[in-house]
Amino acid sequence: MLDASAALLNHGRAKPGSSHFEYAHVHRAQGAGIPEDNIRACAGLRFRLHSSSANNDSGALTVEEAKMDLKSGSPYWMLKNAQSAFLAPLAANHRCDVLVVGAGISAALIARSLGEAGMKVCLLEKRQVGWGSTSASTALLQYEIDVELQALAQRFGIEDGVLAYRSCEKAVIALTRLARSLRKVDVRSMHSLYFSSHWYHERRLRREAALRQRHGFKLECLDADALQERFGLDAGVGLLSATAAEVDPVQFARCLLDRAQRDGAEIFERTQVVEITPTARGVNARTAAGHVIRCKHLVIAAGYESQSFLDQRVARNRSSYALVTDPIPETIGALQDCLVWESARPYLYARSTREGRLIVGGEDDALDIPLRRDARLSKKAQAICARFQRRFAGIKLPVAFTWAGTFAETADGLPFFGAHDQYGPRVHFAMAYGGNGITYSAIGAEIIRDHLLGSVHPCATLFAFERLRRT
Repeated sequence: MLDASAALLNHGRAKPGSSHFEYAHVHRAQGAGIPEDNIRACAGLRFRLHSSSANNDSGALTVEEAKMDLKSGSPYWMLKNAQSAFLAPLAANHRCDVLVVGAGISAALIARSLGEAGMKVCLLEKRQVGWGSTSASTALLQYEIDVELQALAQRFGIEDGVLAYRSCEKAVIALTRLARSLRKVDVRSMHSLYFSSHWYHERRLRREAALRQRHGFKLECLDADALQERFGLDAGVGLLSATAAEVDPVQFARCLLDRAQRDGAEIFERTQVVEITPTARGVNARTAAGHVIRCKHLVIAAGYESQSFLDQRVARNRSSYALVTDPIPETIGALQDCLVWESARPYLYARSTREGRLIVGGEDDALDIPLRRDARLSKKAQAICARFQRRFAGIKLPVAFTWAGTFAETADGLPFFGAHDQYGPRVHFAMAYGGNGITYSAIGAEIIRDHLLGSVHPCATLFAFERLRRT
């Protein structure tokens, strides 16, 4: 699923960046119930980001930025929320305890955790707060990992498999509680339904249900009749879990960073880190403008662009596709309170929004060329609609927007948090890759905080780069 990934929001056949694209996009957005001021604000933001010093002082789009085309256009969450106030770029050399590269949801959770521990935190974002991977997240909060518990147990042992699942379950509960405490974040507790895509998956899902139940996870194993009666779903077996949630990721990131600023954190936008130099007592980071930040520790939480800081390839980039409907609260039925996803890979998934829209995604592929990815968007959206309606015949999808984007996944479905041999012990990575990005980020914030405070988080070893040596 598109979780903490980046995306393209599009409508019709006009090319991004052309006047036809902007007109078609704005016209459709107005018809979909998006406030006109939000549309104009996002259109203006898009223009300014591409013509400002987001990545260098010349205002030109660099070759490297073009290669890492995380998104273009205006993702749904940005249209819904409009742009936030611009923050100034870094204009001089600087010092802090911990420098965080990035200012999306992962960076926001890390900044909050470190700030509460008494550390002086500075964040550098090469775009605008929440404008990168976070703005395109579909933001399903689940404890279930893209890799089933039985598969994790086979690879790492049942103890580590249960540890990963249990930690995600606790993180979902903690994230829901945290988002509610901020008062300005759309967040809802949900159920999660994982259903069989084919008849030959049914036995596997029953084994998965039995394994989870044996280790204390609360879920129901539903048969075909129950799925049809309760959800209008055509499938053979479904695992219904009570612990899940959905959130507006842009609101969440912004509110967390607003609180971090009030607690003393500093945030600089349109400031790109181009060089990292570990020293005996800390780390020096140089920006594209030539300024140097000296810190005791540095955390790279730059979403899928974090891989560009490593020589070792630890994940692969893929493309994913999604759509959002017009508000249809009268036809969503049980999906108003339940996330759904399937056992096939790549998988179909769906969630609702507070205003009664459905976000449906899937059709992932191995393509990592932005222009070719974007050209596939229309056909991919049609395929998503067809797959969804084969399962949920009673729900029609009046599509408002479609988008496509880059995401990364690891071979085992687990994230990476902590130091890498390339930089030594003072440079930490926060790579919350896979379908559980926000959930993983909450755990990663605790792992990094505990390490800097001199303790070891229970998931530190399992989610470390050293895991690669075990497989």
